[in-house]
Formats: sequence, structure tokens, C-alpha cells
Amino acid sequence: MSNSWTAVLVAVLASCAAIVAAEAQHASQPRPDHVVHAGRLIDGAASAPRERVSILIAAGRIIGVQEGFVPPAGASVTDLSNATVLPGLIDSHTHITGEGTADAIVRAVTMGPVDAAVRSTLYARRTLDAGFTTIRNVGAEGGADVALKRAIDEGLVPGPRIWTARNGLSITGGHGDQGGLRPDLGGDATWQNGIVDSPEEAAKAVRYQHKYGADLIKFTATGGVLSINDSGDLQQFTDAEMKAIVQTAHMLGMKVAAHAHGKRGMEAAIEAGVDSIEHGTYLDGETIALFKQHGTYLVPTIIAGKTVAEMAKTPGGLHPSVREKAARIGPLIQDSFRRAYEGGVKIAFGTDSGVSNHGENAREFGYMVEAGMPPMEAILSATRAAAALLGATDTVGSIQPGRFADLIAVAGDPLKDITELQRVLFVMKGGVVYKDDRTARTTTAAGR
Repeated sequence: MSNSWTAVLVAVLASCAAIVAAEAQHASQPRPDHVVHAGRLIDGAASAPRERVSILIAAGRIIGVQEGFVPPAGASVTDLSNATVLPGLIDSHTHITGEGTADAIVRAVTMGPVDAAVRSTLYARRTLDAGFTTIRNVGAEGGADVALKRAIDEGLVPGPRIWTARNGLSITGGHGDQGGLRPDLGGDATWQNGIVDSPEEAAKAVRYQHKYGADLIKFTATGGVLSINDSGDLQQFTDAEMKAIVQTAHMLGMKVAAHAHGKRGMEAAIEAGVDSIEHGTYLDGETIALFKQHGTYLVPTIIAGKTVAEMAKTPGGLHPSVREKAARIGPLIQDSFRRAYEGGVKIAFGTDSGVSNHGENAREFGYMVEAGMPPMEAILSATRAAAALLGATDTVGSIQPGRFADLIAVAGDPLKDITELQRVLFVMKGGVVYKDDRTARTTTAAGR
């Protein structure tokens, strides 16, 4: 056989092998069982929307995003061609097991974790219906949110995916240690319940929370607004205690969130290596530089500041020491967010929902835009950035192959009117539709 015929034969065989390999690869790909036609898509990855696309779903996961409206044979089709489709939103700071603060003292001595767990099922449904398919819950007494998470994961209760911190960590008498009560009503202030007063206890407390279901650790680096008789802004944990918390958590593969209002405590927490600062009220130029140096996220919770500032205006609505702090600190948070955003700090969306009402989470977007953040960046803070803070960009926060089929839809364009996100019409989580207030119908594509 001549060299020319040999070359032809080799080329033909190579071509046949390529065809067989391509067919085998195609055959191994799952066939879509559902397709969503999106008139406008904000996918949580790109900085610009796309028009007229199809989202292909199989077994609760996204397997493809194609241009145009395609109807794969045998797949059910949801027509959102007149809507804007987005990834399920992520709230990076919730307290899903409680709501309201005016009667916090009474609740502290009359209700326990079981009460909280039962009530959390209602709050979880409201949150899901509002378009938040994932939350980071940063504190719940007695592991009530762990019980809720398990029930949701098993399909027993509708609600968002939960990353939970279980009990937050506090010093004795700190923001996470209920003060203002008689000593005999104060509960068990032990490291198992998150009350720690040394680096050794801090490390033990982290390991204990991890043992009983925590996905991340949250500690109170400074005082807070709604705790009785603490400073509201002064540093509480020592630098050594903070470092023990962060190092222990990171060794266990957990991220760390630090509640912080005051500058000194905030900066100590950043230097200790926390992954996020919650609230950040008294940050300044030096603090912003530290945020950027360490790559730390800010979770602003503007709506919480607005809520407590309004509550402070109601006589008798809050304990006197709480009312003073709410009136002083609450109004500052939106401007702190503005300065952090303009300074280039990484922002992850969070509300402190539970201080405000569950299900109203999307009001935060309006406050962010009002403070100067463009609508697309605000949306990305609750999708791409929040997923990165969770360490879960491969599963949530965007509409891309391999991610959970967590989708929401609104009638209008949130890039023109961010309040559209307060009127979510459609919610899908893991390929299951939990809310559909549209007039459109879901059909099944005919074979072709």
C-alpha cells in the first residue's frame, strides 16, 4: 500500500473514532426532564443579562443553557418568556428561628429551642417564597436551625438550603449572652452553649458546634444593638480568643463570620482571619484597607439598622439601653455600606432577617441601590458573591451546568426597578416548583 493510501486510511479511521467518541459522550449526557424558557436571564455569573434562552434541567440540576427557546422531546416546559429569570437568591445573614425584638425579654424566659424550631418552619416558607433558596443562618439557640435544616433536606418542610452556625459564640455578658435577667433566669452559660472566656474554651466551643451540625462559626467580636447593657461597639473577645476561634474553625473546614460594629473589634477580627464581618457600622478608611488586604467580605444588613432605628422611636417598644443603641447605631449602617462599597470592599448580601420580618429580605436591595450600588452589582452580591462566601459556587448562586436548579422569576426588569425583587412570582428549588403566581402554564414538549 502506498504512503498516500496509508495516510487516507489513517485519516478515515481517525474520523470514525472521533464520531464514535462524540456519540458516546452525547449518549452519556443526561436527557433534560425539564426546560425553562427565560425571556431575560440574569445568570449570576455574567455582568450583563441574556435574552431568550432555555435552561435545561435533569434530576434537579442544570445541565445546559442554550440560546433560543428549545423544546427537548419528552421534557416539561415552563414558559417564562415574558419574565426575568435569576438564580435563587442567597441571604448571608439570617436568624430563621425567631422574629421580632420588642418582647425579646419575655421570650427569653418563656420559650426555648423547641418553640423556635416549630416557628422556624413558617419563617422558612416565607423566605423561600420570597425567592431566597439559600440562607446562611448565623445563630440559633440549642441547634433549632440544625433540626430545621434536616427537615428541609429530607423534603419534610419547604424552605431554603441552610448553612448554619448553630449557637453563636460570645463572652460572658457579651452580645450573645442574654443579659438583663435575674441570675437564676440566665440559663447555662457554658462553652457548650457558646459562652467562652479563654482561647482554650473558644477552641472547644468551635469543635462542639461542629460536632453537632454547624457548617460555619459565628462569634460576636463587639457588643450589639439588641443585647441589654452591653456597649454596642466595644471589642469583646480578646485577640487571642479570636485567633483560636478562626484557626480551629478553618482546620475543620468551616468559615467564620464575626458580628462587629466597633472599629477596634472589627479590625481585630479581620486580622484574626475571619471570612466575613457582619454589620461593620464604625468602619473607616483604615478598616477598609484591612478588608481589602485580607479579602474579607462585608455583610451589611442595612434593613436591620433601618428596623431597629424605627423601633427606637416607639416608646416602651425596647429596653431603655437597647433603645439608646438602636437610635444611635441603626441609622449609620447604610452609610457604612456606601463607604465600604465605594472603597472596594467585597460585599455579600445579608439582612439579619429575624430582626426584620422573614420574607421581606429583598427590601435590602433597595437600600443598597439607594446607597449607590448599581442594581446588577446588588443582584450579584446575593448570587455570585454570596455563593463565594459560602464556598459553594459549584452548587448555588448561578445558572450554569452542574448547579442546583434553583431559579426565580419576576415580571419586570430588576435592572430598571430593583423593587421587582420584592415581587417574586416563581420559585424553583432543586428542580421542584414551590411557588408559581404566573398565568403561564407548564406543558410537555411533543416528540420530534
